[in-house]
Amino acid sequence: MSERFLAQLESGQGNISLIRFAEVAAALGTTPAALLAGATSRPGTRPIALLGVRGAGKSTVGARLARRLGVPFVEVDQRIEQAAGLRLAEIFELHGEAYYRRIEREVLNRLLADGDAMVVATGGSIVNDASNFALLGERARMVWLKARAEDYWNRVLEQGDRRPMSGSPHAFAELRALVAAREGLYARAHHVVDTTGRTLDDVVEAVATAVDAT
Repeated sequence: MSERFLAQLESGQGNISLIRFAEVAAALGTTPAALLAGATSRPGTRPIALLGVRGAGKSTVGARLARRLGVPFVEVDQRIEQAAGLRLAEIFELHGEAYYRRIEREVLNRLLADGDAMVVATGGSIVNDASNFALLGERARMVWLKARAEDYWNRVLEQGDRRPMSGSPHAFAELRALVAAREGLYARAHHVVDTTGRTLDDVVEAVATAVDAT
């Protein structure tokens, strides 16, 4: 096989028979199936993972973005509950954080193993586990939905969730401290989209534009 023809194959311009294609694969120490799998793994098809604390809009933005892109939408915490057969609160109460992290890692490994296109809403605390956060960063395009503590708080209350203020008169101060503590970790995402003062459609458009460039 001439060097010119090899160059044409590498550039996608050559027309090769199935028999010759199998011979090329054997010469490279691989299989035709493996070569074809690599050819179908195009940039921009990796999963999109949304990061942020509760109230960031991961579920709302994620579901709308997934519909726009025509891909599945997955909430990691829901998959964790299904795998454990328990609600999140029960997981922490009965087994503790280490067990939650182990299930989280198993769920992420299954979801992201094949690099299938999807939109994933992660648990807000995933950034606190270096191993799981690194796994996510390696296999997905991470987008931090950034906002102010006031925005997170108001969005949760607008959804009718009164838990943020129940049982703690300092709940908002605690939320502000949590946001400040995690900002440096969230900022490691591949993309940051500031959602403050923006409509849902604007945020979805911003996320789609950001990930489309990678």
